[in-house]
Amino acid sequence: MKLHEYQAKDVLAKYGVAVQPGLVVDDVDAAVEAAERLKRESGAELFVIKAQIHAGGRGKGGGVKLARGISEVREKADAILGMNLKTHQTGPDGQLVRKILVCDAVDIKSEFYVGVTLDRQRSQDVIMASTEGGVEIETVAAETPEKIIKEWIDPAVGIRPFQARKIAFALGLEGKAFKQASKFIELLYRAYSDADCSLAEINPLVLTESGDVLAVDAKITLDDNALFRHPELEALRDIHEEDPLEVESNEHGLNYVKLDGNVGCMVNGAGLAMATMDIIKLAGGEPANFLDVGGSASAETVEAGFRIILKDPNVRAILVNIFGGIVRCDRVAAGVVEAARNVEIKLPLIVRLQGTNAAEGKAILDESGLEVETAILFKEAAEKVGLALGVHVS
Repeated sequence: MKLHEYQAKDVLAKYGVAVQPGLVVDDVDAAVEAAERLKRESGAELFVIKAQIHAGGRGKGGGVKLARGISEVREKADAILGMNLKTHQTGPDGQLVRKILVCDAVDIKSEFYVGVTLDRQRSQDVIMASTEGGVEIETVAAETPEKIIKEWIDPAVGIRPFQARKIAFALGLEGKAFKQASKFIELLYRAYSDADCSLAEINPLVLTESGDVLAVDAKITLDDNALFRHPELEALRDIHEEDPLEVESNEHGLNYVKLDGNVGCMVNGAGLAMATMDIIKLAGGEPANFLDVGGSASAETVEAGFRIILKDPNVRAILVNIFGGIVRCDRVAAGVVEAARNVEIKLPLIVRLQGTNAAEGKAILDESGLEVETAILFKEAAEKVGLALGVHVS
């Protein structure tokens, strides 16, 4: 689950992380009032108006603007609020801007990058930092990987002060800035760990002309599997920023991720889903989604899965791939038949059943009167998906 910038800053501020002052609003008049309040509190004359969407590259897309004085705040806020902001992360359709963050402008001397995530290969958290702040870290990693500093943290122990100092030193900081950065990194990691984040990223972390270190931007992604421990964070979910089909799937207890392909797939198990996407590629197609109906695969969940898949206009065929372990294949087949009769499916439907009572399940499908292709082996399923797409699979 992703947080907006203003939400991420609020979370970090609760742990003592220094962040750029700002107020979030959803209309132009409130933006002016926010700027006036910031001016009273800090004497600010320059303000930054920032679109709040779950995507990077907002500045390049026109979603971040500098306002010189209160008089320009209204103009800049009006230009951003309600715009359909398109960035490299939103896709061609863009994202509607419903809220903006009004911030004090910061006199920047230097920009850095600091982020915390999980290194799955080492089974440890890793803090990454770079002197190349304010740009996409993926570009830095690809073009100048030597400029990325990494420090691995044992989650059972947590970050040690010397590790934070090591990163601050590698960034070339000294004096007051060195001390502030060391403390900043420690607190950032504590927030990442305590809030069960999968990513906590500051880009840029800035050194001001006065020698202070603070977060000008912040990105936090929470681990969905740990949200039950943080109802106050789960309440921050903004479904407007999520794919409508993914929102609908969550309501039915399904794990769904929309992709850009032409073959819808429905499976029971994440590992089987990955293998299913492989055979779709083998068949000459592209997976249109990741959809895991779980171990039970009841008629209700299968029907919900069909309805979600069919809402994607790019889907040209559907592959259902079920392994009968916890649930028997004949029960799944009966559920598929019931669901298919309730949902009008005009696309080619291929169902592969393997495991307990697979033969009985196949018989139920074959005798159902539905226009459905059945398979037992992976190769059979791939061949039938290929035929549905008009592609020969050798």
